[in-house]
Amino acid sequence: MASLVRHVTIDCADPFGLAGFWAQALDSIVGEDDNPGDEEALVESAGASLLFIRVPDGKSVKNRVHLDLQPQDRSRDEEVERLVALGATVLADRRTPDGKGWVTMADPEGNEFCVERSQAERIATGNA
Repeated sequence: MASLVRHVTIDCADPFGLAGFWAQALDSIVGEDDNPGDEEALVESAGASLLFIRVPDGKSVKNRVHLDLQPQDRSRDEEVERLVALGATVLADRRTPDGKGWVTMADPEGNEFCVERSQAERIATGNA
């Protein structure tokens, strides 16, 4: 049998704090056994589980792997606003006048991720 991806692991300075951001972003919760100061913290969500691991070195270059988020019950633009309110930063706005495109963002520790259009938005523009 082939291997399965168990977690997407993200190196960070504050596992519990960053897991808190991502738990809110993904409408999930931080693992019940995880606490501030722990070396790791887990966020399980419907799409993928994220494991945050404390590392001593800070982020210095662009991520080679990143997450693409697709909102389920709100528009891409509403999701971008919500994530900014949670502490994310907009890095690049790739939205186009016809409603397509995405927004590249960074979480509170600078890890890049993208927010794409929702499925409803894709269907409305004929790009499901």
